[in-house]
Amino acid sequence: MTGFDNAKTDSSLGVLTPEGIEFALFPAGLPIRACAWGLDKLIQWIVLIIINIAASLWKNTGGAWFTMLLMFGVEWFYYCIFELLCRGQSPGKRIMGIRVVRDDGSPVNPGASLLRNLLRFADTFLFLCPIALISMAASRGFRRLGDWAAGTLVVYTAKALSAPRRASGSLPVQFPPPLSAPPLSPEEKQAILMFARRYPLLGTARADEIAGPYVQALGGGGASAYLLGLAGKITGDQP
Repeated sequence: MTGFDNAKTDSSLGVLTPEGIEFALFPAGLPIRACAWGLDKLIQWIVLIIINIAASLWKNTGGAWFTMLLMFGVEWFYYCIFELLCRGQSPGKRIMGIRVVRDDGSPVNPGASLLRNLLRFADTFLFLCPIALISMAASRGFRRLGDWAAGTLVVYTAKALSAPRRASGSLPVQFPPPLSAPPLSPEEKQAILMFARRYPLLGTARADEIAGPYVQALGGGGASAYLLGLAGKITGDQP
């Protein structure tokens, strides 16, 4: 399939999957990430205040140690827990419509999440976080040091928030299969299935742009709808 012209898509980054499909990721810039960070910090402070109030009412040695452990966990593992349990989104990121992914577009894994968040110490070492600001300004994907080390990106995913929930293995979006489908190799089938699973993250216009050249090569029409129909036929979700 044809690649993206990054000069015409502003800050978008082309990502090539192992199946040979190129997608565009849209890295979140400094203002929206700062807003998400501020919301998360506010939530952390509220939780810490509640812990301190509870600690003042629980006056014994065991309670003090337990309180310190809770405060340590909130400070250092707040982001990791939410990123791993909530598809790369802390509460602040979810509100702002962004999420953390690997630099190949795949979901963030435990190792990457832990590394990027442990390096927040380096990013925020000085007043007003100049290290993070310089790193983000100097990189095309607006990456701070933690993102560089962990191989992650923070991207816009507002459209993905409304993607319908689905059973494991089924496709997020389905269209009636075409009346006649060309013979497909295993690699082509895998590429079509990968496109269908990523469709909610792309948006209709971007998905049609990606699908267009491949659909023409297959002799079909309807761009995304054609590939999604083929995907439903491959998985058996559609007769």
